[in-house]
This record gives sequence, structure tokens and C-alpha cells, in this order.
Amino acid sequence: MKTAIYPGSFDPMTLGHLNIIRRASGIFDRVVVCIMKNAGKMHPMFTREERVELAKRVTERFPNVEVVTYDGLIAEFAATFPEGAVIVKGLRANTDFENEFQMALINKKLNPNLDTMFLTASEKYTFLSSSVVKELAYYGADLADFLPREIIDDVQRAAQRVN
Repeated sequence: MKTAIYPGSFDPMTLGHLNIIRRASGIFDRVVVCIMKNAGKMHPMFTREERVELAKRVTERFPNVEVVTYDGLIAEFAATFPEGAVIVKGLRANTDFENEFQMALINKKLNPNLDTMFLTASEKYTFLSSSVVKELAYYGADLADFLPREIIDDVQRAAQRVN
């Protein structure tokens, strides 16, 4: 069984993330969306438990996708799969490539059996990030072109709590 792990903070999960999940689910037998803590993102919009619940709601249409959370390094998590796993990452621009390439090399150093596969973002999502979506939500913008419909109300409510 070929397993892909798609790690991220997913705060919140965007249509760009969902596009990568959909495409990975067509390539791999199993896709594990791994919601992680990101030390560089100190003020998340949602708790990790909330992000897991939102991600499960968004991905329930894909029978080979599951959502989990993990506290450690992704290279360690990948090592828990006896059949092996591949990390899948989406790339939007050159800056993504530089950061993700560095992380892929570090993960390979930590877990020599671990490979990373990059999927380029679909053109219509190259500008899209969770940070942009949160900013738009804070100002009450229409989020229909940025978020899965299943979680738009949740993001709007969370943005109102902050305002």
C-alpha cells in the first residue's frame, strides 16, 4: 500500500490544500493529512483539535483520506508506517520550493527511507495561503473562492471573535 503524508498546520484548510489532497488521493492508496503544531505560527485561529474536526469535515468525501495529529517531527511520524510513506507537499512559488526543499533534505537526514514528493499548486491557487484567508476573514470578505464551503461559517465566526 502506497501511503502519502500531507503535513501542515491547516489553520484553516484552504481550497489550495484541498486541491493537493484531491490530487494526492488519486495517486496514492492512502493519504494521511497530519495536522501539526508549527512553532513559527504562534497565534492560530483554531486549536489543533478544531483544525482536525474541520479537516475531517472537508475531506470526508475522499474514502482514502484520513486526518490525524502529531506532536513530533514529521520524519519520526513517517517512520511509524511499516510499509513506508512519502511526504507530499504543495508548492506555490520559488520561496515555497526553497523552504520545502530544505525541509525535505532535513527529513531525509532524520529518516533515510523518507522521500518527499512535490505537487505544484494549480494556477488558480498559487496566491492562496491560510494567512491571506485569515486576513480576508478578519475584514469580512467573501471567502467562497478561498475556502471549502463546509468551513466558511466556522472561519467567519472565528474571525469575528478576534475582531
